[in-house]
Amino acid sequence: MNTINETRPPLPPFTRETAIQKARMAEDGWNSRDPKRVALAYTLNSVWRNRSEFPHGREEIEAFLTRKWANEVEYRLIKELWAFENNRIAVRFAYEWCDQNGNWFRSYGNENWEFDENGLMQKRFASINDLPINESERKFHWPLGRRPDDHPGLSDLGL
Repeated sequence: MNTINETRPPLPPFTRETAIQKARMAEDGWNSRDPKRVALAYTLNSVWRNRSEFPHGREEIEAFLTRKWANEVEYRLIKELWAFENNRIAVRFAYEWCDQNGNWFRSYGNENWEFDENGLMQKRFASINDLPINESERKFHWPLGRRPDDHPGLSDLGL
């Protein structure tokens, strides 16, 4: 159960503007590559499906993200709102990363999110595909961390 002071505005039900804000906040969190910070956006008993892994709860989410970002070096992510209704948001995303051997990838996917009344994500279902790319094919060139406001989004990049 969440404590009374655990809220993550904007809260549902979402409008188009607040759903876009929520997606950008998630993008910013993930681009921090800070597993502890990111895990705080989820309920204590959050349920995930991420590829073939099914983390449950913040502790497992934090461990999952720690492993993920140890392997996905130079990680940069863009999320874009796809749809929303009440307490649910769907986004599409792409992220670029390289492995420990210097091989580059662009990973594409979709996520379906469900939030509790406090704005914490209680369910996250992600479907992801990886495409090997050459370093010269990269499109995400900002310094590690938050994507600059003037950097193109997925639709602008033709992704």
